[in-house]
Amino acid sequence: MTRTLRWGIVGTASIAESAFIPAMQNSERGRVTAIAGRDANKARQMAERAGVEKSYGSYEELLQDSDIDAVYIPLPNHLHKEWTIQAARAGKHVLCEKPAALNAGEAEEMLKVCEEEGVLFAEAFMYRYGGKHARLREILESGEIGDLRSMHGVFNYCTPDDTGNVRFNRSMGGGSIYDIGVYPISAARMIAGCEPLWASAHAFFSSRHDDVDMAASGLLAFPDGLALTFECGMWSYNRSYFEITGTHGRIELPFMFGWRENPQIVVCTDRERREERLPEVNHYTLQADAFARAVFGEAKLPFASEDALHNMRAVDACLQSAREGRRVEIAPN
Repeated sequence: MTRTLRWGIVGTASIAESAFIPAMQNSERGRVTAIAGRDANKARQMAERAGVEKSYGSYEELLQDSDIDAVYIPLPNHLHKEWTIQAARAGKHVLCEKPAALNAGEAEEMLKVCEEEGVLFAEAFMYRYGGKHARLREILESGEIGDLRSMHGVFNYCTPDDTGNVRFNRSMGGGSIYDIGVYPISAARMIAGCEPLWASAHAFFSSRHDDVDMAASGLLAFPDGLALTFECGMWSYNRSYFEITGTHGRIELPFMFGWRENPQIVVCTDRERREERLPEVNHYTLQADAFARAVFGEAKLPFASEDALHNMRAVDACLQSAREGRRVEIAPN
């Protein structure tokens, strides 16, 4: 008999209703059992709209529910550490929205508690779970574009007038690097298969938006001369794009980080320009099913818990570099 992972959602963020819950309705291995919010009416209304059987007016109540095996945490960034630790101590496995924490120190503490309590932790970079990235790995390993020389990633959107948004609150972990710069950073680490050595970044800090970085660009240096250049912005023209350049060609990923659109890969060499299309998938569903298989001991997490810590080290270096105007080394451990 196939086992089903019972999920609770800690928080009533819109991403839970618009993305996570619909994904779970198509999941083979999971279902949402309960939703918790600080406002009991809001949690109840979301549960009713989504067809979820239970709701709670506090996160603590949800964590005490013995019918819940794992929690999804889409809370503002500054709350990730607190509620990951509380969930772990309640014996719940944790899938936490990105970024995992406000810094690597917080992430390290979170992972330590999860390990002590014997629960799994994963950072919710859903885009990594589709077949596009498995196919990308095949192309890279085939040698078709030669040795890797550079990567360039862009993720921008433009909502500067949404001033009540938590993304524009510095104490809550706002800013473009935390919100969307984490995507090209994580993608570059995944593609390179190793950790960056140092970071250099520059950002536009907006006094109108609590001095968060509303737009940023930077460079991550990897071993053997490989580098990522990236840009991210919450006050920049919309775009999501990633490009990998090798000695014999390049790979373009026109919509790198989305899940609603049909993924595509464009390979350009001296011989041809080829566009590959893969079946449309819901990356949130694939992520949840992979997490469930890991919880039930059927497979390992595709991306180990420690990946979140490594990503936070790179993010920390980019933010520090942008604030201080200097290159920042990234600790190897």
